[in-house]
Amino acid sequence: MSDEQPLIRLRGITKTYGEGNTAFQALKGVDLDIQQGDFVAIMGPSGSGKSTAMNTLGCLDVPTTGDYLFRGVHVEALSRDERARLRRRYFGFVFQGFHLLARTSAQENVELPLIYRGEPAASRHSLAQRALEKVGLKGWEHHTPGELSGGQQQRVAIARAIVTEPQVLLADEPTGNLDTHRSQEIMELLWRLNAEQGITVLMVTHEHDMAAYAKRIVRFVDGVVENDERNPHPVALQAPHATLSDTGHQEAGHVA
Repeated sequence: MSDEQPLIRLRGITKTYGEGNTAFQALKGVDLDIQQGDFVAIMGPSGSGKSTAMNTLGCLDVPTTGDYLFRGVHVEALSRDERARLRRRYFGFVFQGFHLLARTSAQENVELPLIYRGEPAASRHSLAQRALEKVGLKGWEHHTPGELSGGQQQRVAIARAIVTEPQVLLADEPTGNLDTHRSQEIMELLWRLNAEQGITVLMVTHEHDMAAYAKRIVRFVDGVVENDERNPHPVALQAPHATLSDTGHQEAGHVA
């Protein structure tokens, strides 16, 4: 790890749901440092605490005890509104289910975070078009989700996540609903967002083939970090170099 202050630091993080005899401790004292520009795959069996850890990292939930520092600020001490502002400014989210509005165009779906942020219409349109171009969907702005393949829908979801130019992209099983080929394309896209845009990527996955794209693999077991190791040979480093705008053109013209 670098000696510089990490972007994210967890110390002694616990999370307990319920009280008394029904209490369940999902996290049991997690220590974790994440540097700016890292690409971390978070793995572990069902019930290991990886999803709870992801919700905590994304400021969607607060720990029961422990310290969560983001850029040196104690997140656990923030109010609900302050955490919401932190999320809007610094975090983008991608989920297994694409969570796109079915009757809304790709561009309008991507603009949603900008609407919540109060961005003027002209600026929203420009930023959304730029985000869609980054994920290889220039020319698909006015298509609805039903007119796009699964891989294209996930690209729209990623464009929506990066349109606010977040420092951290949290991806929860981003390839879970995709076939092998589309999964590889999405992972190469995430890798390029990390390598070319400098976005820190935190990804929950149960698929070892997908985790192999990460620079680092953190394994949770029974609510604690069992193993945290660097991946010396991330898969995408061995792939032919391309820019973000090149990604996804094989899919153009194919609507599943």
